[in-house]
Amino acid sequence: MNPGAMTTGQEILNFLIGVAFGIAIILLMLRVIFGLVRADYRNPISQTILMLTTPPLNLLRPIIPSIGRVDTAAIVLMVVLKFLELWLRVAVLGMEADPVILLLVAIRELLITAIWVFIIALIVEVVMSWVQAGGGGGYNPIARLAADVNRPILGPLRRMLPSTGAIDFSPMIALVGLYILTIIVRGIF
Repeated sequence: MNPGAMTTGQEILNFLIGVAFGIAIILLMLRVIFGLVRADYRNPISQTILMLTTPPLNLLRPIIPSIGRVDTAAIVLMVVLKFLELWLRVAVLGMEADPVILLLVAIRELLITAIWVFIIALIVEVVMSWVQAGGGGGYNPIARLAADVNRPILGPLRRMLPSTGAIDFSPMIALVGLYILTIIVRGIF
């Protein structure tokens, strides 16, 4: 066995830690992003995210109030959860890590995750536009939320780009820009 390799048990435990913390963090991140972009909170998906994230945030709100539309309690909880996830993953490997480095890595990973939320929302909106253009009309809560999330990015791009008729190049330009932003964030930390 390779001396630096994980055992099967360590690999399974690391996976389960990642899944458990990842779900909680992505729900909190979506809540923060939906608040920032003013997504429709009557949407059934928004309602589910609110229902799942409100109990832990209610415990933090008296200590950490929101600043305008920024849900600071959710942001602090995400950072704490990501820090704990990284700390547990390192502990499972029987290693130690500097808490400051873990905190910086946690912040970097959260920024990258936020960028990927926007990337995925762009892809969802593009694919849903194809489906709806092909006769799949009607209200779709996923398509509506993706459009809400993408509005701050695509709106300015659409105003800057010349009209090309039936093809909208703004999602492609946004995807390239977001991926470059991911590279920059990875390079900073």
